[in-house]
Amino acid sequence: MVETALVDWSRLQFALTAAYHWIFVPLTLGLAIIMATMETIYVVKGDEFWKKTAKFWMKLFAINFAVGIATGIILEFEFGTNWSNYSWFVGDIFGAPLAIEGIFAFFMEATFFAVMFFGWEKVSKRFHLASTWFTAIGAAISALWILVANSWMQNPVGMEFNPDTVRHEMVDFWAVVFNPVAISKFFHAVFSGWMTGSIFVIGISSWYLLRGRETRFALASIRVAAIVGIIGTIAVMFSGDSSGVQMAKYQPMKLAAAEGLEEGGTEAPFSVVPGVEVPGALSFLATHDTEGYVPGIDNIIDGYTTPDGEVHPSAEEKIERGKLAIDAFKQYRELCDTDPEAAAEARALLDENIDYFGYGYIDSTEELVPPVNLIYWAFRIMVGLGGFLFLLIVVVLWAERCRRLVGMRWLLWLAIAAIPMVYIAGQAGWIVAEVGRQPWVIEGLLPTKAAVSSVSVESVQTTFWLFVAIFTLFLAIEVRILLKAIKHGPMIDNE
Repeated sequence: MVETALVDWSRLQFALTAAYHWIFVPLTLGLAIIMATMETIYVVKGDEFWKKTAKFWMKLFAINFAVGIATGIILEFEFGTNWSNYSWFVGDIFGAPLAIEGIFAFFMEATFFAVMFFGWEKVSKRFHLASTWFTAIGAAISALWILVANSWMQNPVGMEFNPDTVRHEMVDFWAVVFNPVAISKFFHAVFSGWMTGSIFVIGISSWYLLRGRETRFALASIRVAAIVGIIGTIAVMFSGDSSGVQMAKYQPMKLAAAEGLEEGGTEAPFSVVPGVEVPGALSFLATHDTEGYVPGIDNIIDGYTTPDGEVHPSAEEKIERGKLAIDAFKQYRELCDTDPEAAAEARALLDENIDYFGYGYIDSTEELVPPVNLIYWAFRIMVGLGGFLFLLIVVVLWAERCRRLVGMRWLLWLAIAAIPMVYIAGQAGWIVAEVGRQPWVIEGLLPTKAAVSSVSVESVQTTFWLFVAIFTLFLAIEVRILLKAIKHGPMIDNE
């Protein structure tokens, strides 16, 4: 078995890259909708003010978009460099949505981006507007295919294991695409991007109001961004509810860890914070029934039977059946050319226990419990900040519509402070999603220690610190360019 240090450093490097990449993705998704909406108003009204407003936010979008591409490319390369066993084992499935994203979605996004950014005076207003919307749609489609790939890791469907090639192979493309986890995750990620873009625009516009600059521009931007943010946040709540139901169904350990629930049951309480619980709320969130059964960590490890008679074996039994599957696989490979009859028996035993194949690499049931405290608090940070930010957007929109916002300096400062908050909420959400499924790279199918490449720990450590330096430099450059553009402003005369 591989060194623990190699697994830890490989995971840390991938987490670093993913965390940096997710700084840029939600802003791309959110700003795209906001600037497209502003340009639509320009085309409908014919008011040059809205053209200049859209162009300013488009400039910030372009800066963020460019840096996001760099981190995204590195992220995909890491599947081959640090996780080659994973790439070999499921590359036929995982590679398909990533290829579609690169060939179709990203190509579409990049093509129309060029028209959008450079074509203001070269194409008609309507064609330019279409290019802006296609850029926004392309960004969402790009996110869709990446999230299809990620969701397959959370809930592997539409595949079969081929012992002859030692690979999982796709047998149902549409099952992978319409994976219920993928649908929930797509809407949750995209609409959280709307929320991020909304807070970003509101915060920057608030800075202009505090400085007494670009008042009409700032108020108009806040109005559009707040409406987009409210719609996005409400949609995040609904998609989050759907994600909770999917988590309870396909990843019960993640849900139990997010709630710190050791012993489950019916009418399971929701823990607001340690010591403060809402009876039956977790059951309702997980099953839409206050009397629904939710297993706890101990139940999942020890095995449990649901009230409707569905039996879930213990972790020990899964590990034993996993080892049985691995032994059967080895026997099949050894005997398939020399003893077809014995090979067929081994293959039958493998097929009977294939669902537990990944558990054969687990040495202790303790490995199956993710870091509970981290996931528990990350979930509460995500939900708590999300609720606060939604309230903030509503109050800001109310104040703007009542013509009170300019004089409410405390609210303007709070809106600026909300910019880092929305990023913290987004990162916390991904901690729940990704750390919560540990030790699995693919839920129940392939643990992290069986997925890493055969490389030295030293090489991963070296590239980790190299990436820290490069990504920090990228972020510093983007922030500097953004601040310079913001300080310069849209240069629209106040009215």
